Amino acid sequence: MSFKFWFCLSLLKINPICMEKEIPEKSDMTPDINSPQKEKGNVPTPDTNDKPQIENPVSETSGSEISIEKHIPKVFTVRDWKEYVGESLLIVFSVLLALFLTEYFGKVHDKENTRSLLKEVVQELSENRRSIQEMKQYNLLILANIDSALADKNRIAKIVSNDEFNLKIIIPEGALYRYMKSEAWSVAKSNNIIQKLDFQTLALLTRVYGDLDRMMKVEEEVAKVYFSRESRDPRQVHASLILIRDIYHAWAVDRSDGLIQSIDSTIMKVKEY
Repeated sequence: MSFKFWFCLSLLKINPICMEKEIPEKSDMTPDINSPQKEKGNVPTPDTNDKPQIENPVSETSGSEISIEKHIPKVFTVRDWKEYVGESLLIVFSVLLALFLTEYFGKVHDKENTRSLLKEVVQELSENRRSIQEMKQYNLLILANIDSALADKNRIAKIVSNDEFNLKIIIPEGALYRYMKSEAWSVAKSNNIIQKLDFQTLALLTRVYGDLDRMMKVEEEVAKVYFSRESRDPRQVHASLILIRDIYHAWAVDRSDGLIQSIDSTIMKVKEY
């Protein structure tokens, strides 16, 4: 600024007020020789527009555009005890409703599971019933063969020969013609089906499956006679045949009709669930 000040004094010989004006560049102050309008020695008049403009720190905006920051007070809602009680009751109701629905759907699922298990038990009992009827006819055939052998000495002689007991002469297709099933009942018991049945239904099922197990003991009891040393003695053939006949009567034939009736009663009772 001081340099411009002294430079202005030495060249233009004007008041120091020129320091407030922006001195044009040297190239701008040089008179144009080719211009006919400017006379020699004339000093170009400083342009009043060349005054330095002082920046207004405040942006010039219209009154409508001036943004005034307003202080918005915070509003707090005052809640009384009734609102808190209402919300508490709503929470309690929601929890109780959730517990009720959980228990309800749990019972529905448990009931459906119980029905499915009992349905399998009924189907198993029906199959066992058919097996008992078929086995009864086969067992009667065995008893007829034993009675025929006891009445014919020549046939008895054929049963034991060369220390071999020819069991197929009286029992052509094995000692146990059909096997009784109990898998569905075992699965049901493992799923706590006993706690969901009344005493009468549970007693019927227990007795029926117990009789089915005893009926299958025919094979075990016949095997005891067959593998005994006395059965190889020709003189003991008659006694061996009598023992086998009694086994079939006691464990199978004589209990077949009663067991079929028990199965029918049990099926009707179980279907009530």
